Amino acid sequence: MTITADDHRTHEYADLPRLMSLMTGDEKHGPAATSTLDVLWVLYDRVLRVTPERTADPGRDRFLLSKGHGPMAYYAVLAAKGFLPVEWLPGFGGYDSPLGHHPDRVLVPGAEIGSGSLGHGLPIGVGTALGLRAQGLGDPAVWVLIGDAELDEGSNHEAIAFAGPAGLDRLHTVVVDNSSASHARPGGIAARFEAAGWSAATVDGRDHTALYEAFTAPHPGRPHVVVARVEPKNA
Repeated sequence: MTITADDHRTHEYADLPRLMSLMTGDEKHGPAATSTLDVLWVLYDRVLRVTPERTADPGRDRFLLSKGHGPMAYYAVLAAKGFLPVEWLPGFGGYDSPLGHHPDRVLVPGAEIGSGSLGHGLPIGVGTALGLRAQGLGDPAVWVLIGDAELDEGSNHEAIAFAGPAGLDRLHTVVVDNSSASHARPGGIAARFEAAGWSAATVDGRDHTALYEAFTAPHPGRPHVVVARVEPKNA
């Protein structure tokens, strides 16, 4: 697909399918990518206080993509918001491309962590929130996006169990639920977090208004999780 001059303009949500279509090749993990598209857009468009000019600002919000496999939607949103050039997208997964099959924080502008190995993002988010608190930086929010299958990893349950009693109210987690988990959660995913003292909401992961309202709901003194339900991976 040819890249035209208008790819240097500001992009909107309607442009994301075209931007994603620029990324071709094997190992795209299409369902993993498309399941996160709406969550990523609402966060970067309306919630996160970070811009391409503020990626080193200590007061910025931090977004940690733990669901790092299938990062096409992430790269498309970063390109749409000006963090990286649209011209990079066709090289996705190539030997010389900075856009690997898993994001690399050293190579991808705006990426806070290298990810792809499941179960790491939320523990890192807990550490990030604790670090900001220790530095007296009470304003930046920490956001972590995980997949429902990541809740099969014990490291996440340790992070959930710690964050609630620690009162990490600047920590936010989004669980994109596309029915990939191997183990059911009694009472649902949100109940697991609530049992550990988190504030929780479950919404339609394609409804931008519902996502925004859940993302911005007050939760004083507690970390917050939003379970974003999307169509099943194998539907």
